[in-house]
Amino acid sequence: MTVRSREFNFGMPWESLYGYSQAVQAGDTLYISGQLSHDSAGDFIGTGDFELQMRTTLDNLDRVLEHFGAGRDQIVETTVLVKGLRDHFDTAARLHAAYCGEHRPTSTVMGVSDLALPDQLVEIGAVVRLDVAH
Repeated sequence: MTVRSREFNFGMPWESLYGYSQAVQAGDTLYISGQLSHDSAGDFIGTGDFELQMRTTLDNLDRVLEHFGAGRDQIVETTVLVKGLRDHFDTAARLHAAYCGEHRPTSTVMGVSDLALPDQLVEIGAVVRLDVAH
């Protein structure tokens, strides 16, 4: 049996620079790369403002889900990378819980010393099962 795959990109310069896709669907599983806080033109949003970065990052995650016709309740796993985790854990936890609502995916949150962009404080990746009813 051959599994079909398809990719999705925002058209950001770093996608070709780094050589990756924002998401790859393989069969009924969607793998979403770490999302970050940027607008549709690729401009970084929220320097020094963790909550704004987290909200914008989750909005970008929604944009990927929407492209594949998926919903938040089909997310089975999130990975949340946070620079300065001790300072930002409570905000990250509150916003992640609000984003997921009653749905409870598995999640790993990790403190990191640095992320790709100098002002970046958070990055969120996800695994989604498209065959889960929503």
